[in-house]
Amino acid sequence: MVSAESTGLITIGVLARASGLTASALRFYDDCGLLVPARVDPLTGYRYYTEAQRERATLIRQLRAIDLPLEAIAEILTGDAEHAGVLLDRHVAELARRAHEAARVAAVVKRSLGAHVAMDAAVLAEALEQVRAAAARTREIPVLAGVLLEASANAVTLTATDRYRLSTRTVVANRQHGGDWSVVLDPDGLASIAETLRGMDEVVAAPADGGLILAGDSGEHRSAVIDGEFPDHRALLAGLGPVRTRVLVARHLMLDVLEKASVTVRFDIQRSEVVAVEPGAAHHVPAQVTGSAVALSFDPATLLPAVHTALGPDLMLDIIAADQPVILRSATDGDLTTLAMPVRPLDENASA
Repeated sequence: MVSAESTGLITIGVLARASGLTASALRFYDDCGLLVPARVDPLTGYRYYTEAQRERATLIRQLRAIDLPLEAIAEILTGDAEHAGVLLDRHVAELARRAHEAARVAAVVKRSLGAHVAMDAAVLAEALEQVRAAAARTREIPVLAGVLLEASANAVTLTATDRYRLSTRTVVANRQHGGDWSVVLDPDGLASIAETLRGMDEVVAAPADGGLILAGDSGEHRSAVIDGEFPDHRALLAGLGPVRTRVLVARHLMLDVLEKASVTVRFDIQRSEVVAVEPGAAHHVPAQVTGSAVALSFDPATLLPAVHTALGPDLMLDIIAADQPVILRSATDGDLTTLAMPVRPLDENASA
């Protein structure tokens, strides 16, 4: 019998150790035609390889380590360097795409396992637009410039306040998982959130690494949040005194008055009407009034946004006193609540 050493060949075991492939893998690549032995013993079937095949075996191992298909490996081994480079570039690009997709899916799964809430995107966009008008225009107190988003009990509540106004709306969620949570949305990102929501049917919102993730079929959006404690608006609402006067009035009539006003307007609440008084003019607005007659004044810049964003054609005003916040609700839909703070009447300002 002729030995492997005498013919300059190496055994399958030696090649396996030298290339990092197993003997079974070498037999498989023989069957595939990728690495055919230089000689097969006709009696024992034992495979022998040349020293030159050591490099080929190592190359096959390296290409398989990056999940290159056997067909592509065959092309690389039989083609020129330029073609091999093209094939490798394509494969690496595909690996990157798959890795990105895997990361996206993993992130979605992680969010589904963590705290999140799902709801109709259009409803969330509408609620956000309604309450954000009450947010502060400056960042003197950063959280007051943002919008509080709270997820709890299969509902989402959005709240904003600048200390003179407060708007809060609660909408029903499609589903919720992982307990209660809240974030204060940074005002710089509110416009991009609205744009993102317009491209979705359902949105899944989840807190993540100091931000808020909004995910849907069209992709996902990350919004910045503000770190800080938002005022306890529920305690504020609960601490309001008893309502003395309730007014039901057509919203468009109130808008007509406020949109034309440029200075403080005094509202005289009477039995069947609201008389809006400003310098040189008085507007009589029909209304249904329950309770005591009262007069109170508003800066149009405070009251107009609250009336403009109210739901439905009719507006309900609950009045506690002339120097206390007025509660505005839609007469037919009470899930949007706005507080607007009156100001001193014009005659008091003039004498101050």
